Amino acid sequence: MSGRARLALCAAVATLCAAGALLPLVDPISWMFEAAILLGLMTGVGAAARRVPLAGPLTIAAQALSAVLLMTLLFARQEAILGLLPGPDALAEFGRLLRHGMQDVGRYAIPAPVTPGIRLLLIAGVLLIGLVVDALAVTYRSAAPAGLPLLALYSVAAGLSKGGAGWLLFLVAAAGYLLLLLAEGRDRLSQWGRVFGGPGAGADRPDRGRGFASGADGQASAPVRAGRRIGAVALGIAVVVPAVLPSFDAGLLGGSGSGTGPGGGGGTISAVNPLVSLQDSLNQPEDKEVLNYRTTASDTRDLYLRIVALDQFDGTTWKPSERTVTDVPEELPRPAGLSPAVSLNRINTSISTAEWYAQNWLPLPYPASKVDISGRWRFEPQGRTLVGDRGQNTHGLQYQVESLQVRPTSQQLAAAPAPSARLLREYTKVPGSLPPVVRSTARRVTRGAPTAYAKAVRLQDWFAVNGGFSYNTDVRAGSGSEAIARFLRQKEGFCVHFSFSMAAMARTLGIPARVAVGFTPGTKQPDGTTSVGLKDAHAWPELYFQGIGWTRFEPTPSRGSIPDYAYPDTPGTADPGSPDPAPSRSEAPSEGPSTAPSCGPDEQRSGSGTGCVALPAESGTHPPESGSSPWAIAGLALAALLVLLLPTAPLLWRVRTRSRRLAGGGPDGDFAAGVLAAWRELLDTAWDFGIVPDESLTPRKAAARISDIGELQPEPAAAAHRVAAAVEQVLYAPQPQPVSGLTRDVQQVHAGLQTGATRRLRLRARLAPRSAARLLWAWSARWRALLLRCRNSRPVASVRRAAAALRPGRQRA
Repeated sequence: MSGRARLALCAAVATLCAAGALLPLVDPISWMFEAAILLGLMTGVGAAARRVPLAGPLTIAAQALSAVLLMTLLFARQEAILGLLPGPDALAEFGRLLRHGMQDVGRYAIPAPVTPGIRLLLIAGVLLIGLVVDALAVTYRSAAPAGLPLLALYSVAAGLSKGGAGWLLFLVAAAGYLLLLLAEGRDRLSQWGRVFGGPGAGADRPDRGRGFASGADGQASAPVRAGRRIGAVALGIAVVVPAVLPSFDAGLLGGSGSGTGPGGGGGTISAVNPLVSLQDSLNQPEDKEVLNYRTTASDTRDLYLRIVALDQFDGTTWKPSERTVTDVPEELPRPAGLSPAVSLNRINTSISTAEWYAQNWLPLPYPASKVDISGRWRFEPQGRTLVGDRGQNTHGLQYQVESLQVRPTSQQLAAAPAPSARLLREYTKVPGSLPPVVRSTARRVTRGAPTAYAKAVRLQDWFAVNGGFSYNTDVRAGSGSEAIARFLRQKEGFCVHFSFSMAAMARTLGIPARVAVGFTPGTKQPDGTTSVGLKDAHAWPELYFQGIGWTRFEPTPSRGSIPDYAYPDTPGTADPGSPDPAPSRSEAPSEGPSTAPSCGPDEQRSGSGTGCVALPAESGTHPPESGSSPWAIAGLALAALLVLLLPTAPLLWRVRTRSRRLAGGGPDGDFAAGVLAAWRELLDTAWDFGIVPDESLTPRKAAARISDIGELQPEPAAAAHRVAAAVEQVLYAPQPQPVSGLTRDVQQVHAGLQTGATRRLRLRARLAPRSAARLLWAWSARWRALLLRCRNSRPVASVRRAAAALRPGRQRA
């Protein structure tokens, strides 16, 4: 493998190593195999273009073109011209996927499902970074600046990941960059000869041009060894130093920066300010585990662990109402307002809290129907929460919870009757200090919505998708009326702002609303448990619908998951309340540009990995993931590249051949071979312009014939005769002497033939050179030689002799 080819391979590997930081962002990771295949094909195009060789900008353009064609084949095959060329329909499809991808990025929490739009963003981003890295490190031989796009790719992924990308992914990304630097250093040093050769690397050694790589003992030379050591030490420092530096901890809805526990933080607290604690938790540098759980639920994306409900807004703060608590009953009462017509599943969850986590509200899946826990706990019926009594807290607990997964349909929510007057009066109360902009904005956003459910969905989508809001945990929390007005104006905040604002706006529309504080479902672990950390702390609004009860919505972009029932109805689906099967809401990575219309609600939810066959929600089983395999995609991509490159094969071969012939000198400095190569190039150049070679002519007569037919001017004609004279000297002189300037003479003849040719002839000579027939002849000769070897091979000859011996008349008596 040549130095540049090795460098190109290392550039592709470094890009994939940096792209590994994207893996925690989405699930599943099948997109990575597709990106690797496409990146490999694009790298191969670059390597082929450099072997031709093409100029640097042309090489980059060829790689970019191949990337566009491959992306068209993968994402817009049905809309493309001939399934490959991006036409207007394909560009429109790309625009649609990009638009949906940006919406999905803002809608889904990490790990997000690989929707078609997110898949396009991921693969296109990897190819773009790969193209830039290849251009810098290989085409322009500057590997050090190539670290900037690699750093950008890793930094974006690490910044979006919860708690960063992790030390292992950092090591992988750094190792990829070091590999690229070492490959470039090896390639550069190889051009310096024996400067860094080890002892004994004399001029008579066969590896004298490679003294940079090994010394006399076959080991790596001093510069290479030193480079490796410096890289290893720098990488080790980058990993070890952050690990030993002290970190600052704060409480998670009850933890403070005092006390004892892992990391020097995580003390206990008996009273909680949910707003301050929640923001402190989200801004912690370390995502410490708060609790972990095992559950019988097949899908945990709706398994929010609810701590407390904030149902009182007095214009200054949201807080839980003061209510009577009772002993924890063996069976908790059925949730208020839940009709038997609503589908539900019963699940069991076993929860273990961390030793350092201590606060007096118990995290529970909502709505819980039975809690098996020891200690002094009390039950608050309205909020369905458990509160510690006489110092009881969540420190190092293990408990089991039976809960309900309520699955209303959008039709049931839309048809919900009006709640009772008492409930409306209590949960639609807003302070007189509420700025008018809150009420007017709510009415403007929900204008035309016929039902309370439709208004709730409008509010949720406005915050989470199309209202221009962004998620930022550094914004000052606040909870009063002015804080909501400021948030609606600045459109930047975190879950506290989104949940409080949506709840307040829903109340102004006459929809009962409150805010729940707790944790999102957490992250699944290899051992089957699910881990919930500091950064999973969350707040979300709950709206009340008669017949369903308190119902979760998710207005915070990039956090949590939007529930099934928060999508509008789609006519013709098996479930009348199933969501719209738009690609941007598809849960599974589709191999085509759109989702099949038969997808049911379980296939449209964020974060699952199922296919597109609707199953009953309670079945708990999922069909295998559908779509093209990476190998099928690779085959299609290779076929597309062959179709693309086949018409350009004569041009590429001709450019490569001309470059090799005019490189100057033959192998091992054989000037005679170089002269004959220049002569062959002159004949083929004339052939490209319609002057067929005549092998019966002497070089001098052949040059004269080319000058006459090509109507060469005196200078190009003289150049042709000089090349012919050099050939005759090489062939017939007793002691041939080296001749210089033949490359320039051949180029001068080429320029003269172009000047005298028509435009059509010049285009044909460039794009479809006649001398490319030699390529066909060479292939035919190799094919005949292969057949001859096969025919004369021992096994074949033995079979043929045996068959001949069995013919009639050949058998012995």
